[in-house]
Amino acid sequence: MSTLTVNAPLMKLEITRAVRNKKFLFFSIVYPSALFLMIAGPQKNEIVKGTGLTTAAFYMVAMASFGALTAVLMGNSERIAKEREKGWVRQLRLTTLPGRGYVFAKIASAAVVSLPSIVIVFIVAAASKGVRLDTWQWFALTGVIWAGSLVFAALGVALGYLVSGDAVRPVTMILYFGLSILGGLWMPTTAYPQWLQNIAEWLPTHAYAALGQAIELGNAPGAKDIAILAVYFALFAGGAAWLYRKDTLKA
Repeated sequence: MSTLTVNAPLMKLEITRAVRNKKFLFFSIVYPSALFLMIAGPQKNEIVKGTGLTTAAFYMVAMASFGALTAVLMGNSERIAKEREKGWVRQLRLTTLPGRGYVFAKIASAAVVSLPSIVIVFIVAAASKGVRLDTWQWFALTGVIWAGSLVFAALGVALGYLVSGDAVRPVTMILYFGLSILGGLWMPTTAYPQWLQNIAEWLPTHAYAALGQAIELGNAPGAKDIAILAVYFALFAGGAAWLYRKDTLKA
């Protein structure tokens, strides 16, 4: 029996729980679109320094990436930490579900929920600010932002096993806002001092946003950005797997 078949019931349960969580849906789907309107709405649609993109195009990718980040990071970390404390994870270990299946189900279900947040930001940007792209660009943008969110889904799983239920929210929020702001999702990194720009270009959020920005300019995503995200994914997913095994030994 394949891992996907074994995981299907758990994935369905995770998606159902997320859809029923109104607070989660607001912050992962409505919040990014509202931020786009608040930030890009009042501004003139001029070229953002150092990017070659208009204000609307820049913030469309930034907020779509931010929305996906919210859905996969905030949802996974807190939910897993709480489930560990309540004994739900320990109960799952008594079933036929393999350890990797639990981690896979968390990442995959979070990625499914992140898709609406990306699409809604695109719709709002096109309707309110007149963003226009070729058909292939819309599909490519959706694909790279969705795929890139898996990096942060893995980070969310790792945090869920690393931090206790009481501490997981503040720790996640610090990482969430820190990565978003320093990585250029809330404002262009070209507005930062040079020393901060040098740090930002190695952050996963900076590389994440750069994927979509390249496509908006009609280019292929940069090899450096893809490599940075691949390294972070390996670190986060590997860390999540190691922490899961460590947690199993303590159970």
